[in-house]
Amino acid sequence: MHVVVMGCGRVGASLSDGLSRIGHDVAVIDRDATAFHRLSPEFVGERVLGMGFDRDVLLRAGIEEASAFAAVSSGDNSNIISARVARETFGVERVVARIYDAKRAAVYERLGIPTIATVPWTTDRLLNVLTLETETTKWRDPSGNVGVAELPLHEDWAGHRVTELESATGGRVAFLIRFGSGVLPDSKSVIQAGDQVYIAAVAGHIAEAMAISALPPSGDDS
Repeated sequence: MHVVVMGCGRVGASLSDGLSRIGHDVAVIDRDATAFHRLSPEFVGERVLGMGFDRDVLLRAGIEEASAFAAVSSGDNSNIISARVARETFGVERVVARIYDAKRAAVYERLGIPTIATVPWTTDRLLNVLTLETETTKWRDPSGNVGVAELPLHEDWAGHRVTELESATGGRVAFLIRFGSGVLPDSKSVIQAGDQVYIAAVAGHIAEAMAISALPPSGDDS
């Protein structure tokens, strides 16, 4: 789908890179051209210079075709204004805004715009709100830096080693549920049909790992 991201700071760049890597069409907006240097060299989306709440800038970013919009600049006012324009003017279904002021966040939630606070797992939560329907993680450590999630595994992963899945997703397979019993895999373990696979990954990469695992392994014909 086409996603417009307003703000190319650390979170905006991470979010844009993650969305691009899992196959979405991304346009990222920022008023500072040097902010685009935060994007990875592999980013294949569009860079749009301008204010994210400006109608013409949003049109250049493809807002009329967008399925999702994320406002993640450093300013609460800019974020909520652009989020409301995306929702109310252009009818974008999935809109999320990063809000630093917790009191404001509660107000905007009542307007029907999900808000994300400045927490370590911001990128995961943004990816989740924009692309997924359910909560990504089953467990997080107290610092929020490491999470464990069940992967929506594509059937073609059956027959592949867990190490291949780890290499593709950038996480570690913590355990499997096979025939109702927990299994701790090793480097030689092979994924079987019907396995429930749980992966541990650092914040910012969990939702991306889930999206990758839902696709067939790289190089498979299917």
